[in-house]
Amino acid sequence: MTEPSASAKIEIAAPPERVYELITDLANLGAWNAECERAGWVGPVKEARPGARFRGSNRNGSRRWSTRCTVTAADSGRTFAYHVRAGGVLDVAIWRFDLTPTEDGCLVEQKTWDTRGALMRVVGGLATNVKDRVSHNTANMEKTLGNLKQAAERR
Repeated sequence: MTEPSASAKIEIAAPPERVYELITDLANLGAWNAECERAGWVGPVKEARPGARFRGSNRNGSRRWSTRCTVTAADSGRTFAYHVRAGGVLDVAIWRFDLTPTEDGCLVEQKTWDTRGALMRVVGGLATNVKDRVSHNTANMEKTLGNLKQAAERR
């Protein structure tokens, strides 16, 4: 795969399995995620595994939008990745969390690849009020990972 369009990483003093549980607990995702307010499984599969689908409800200030996501990788304590589409059909992005065990817990790296075409870049920018998605995602990832660290370490 090519280099991500944005990424961030953080050390968390918690076992990778605990951090993975937080990342894949869609019911509580909005408690620590900077842009996604809530998410929920769609269809018969209600757990993190390849092919499972979920809907994300996102916000940036007063702007709100939803996406449809398909899990592409789910390896407990190691990797969670998903493909994001607008309206379930138009490419938006691929998001991935990689967890690497450390002596005191784990290193968590969040990455994204912008997969939007030219039309979706314009429409998405208007819908979300984000003109520079790379800078916006980088800042949100840093905030998200900081919030994830707090949630994981207080458990």
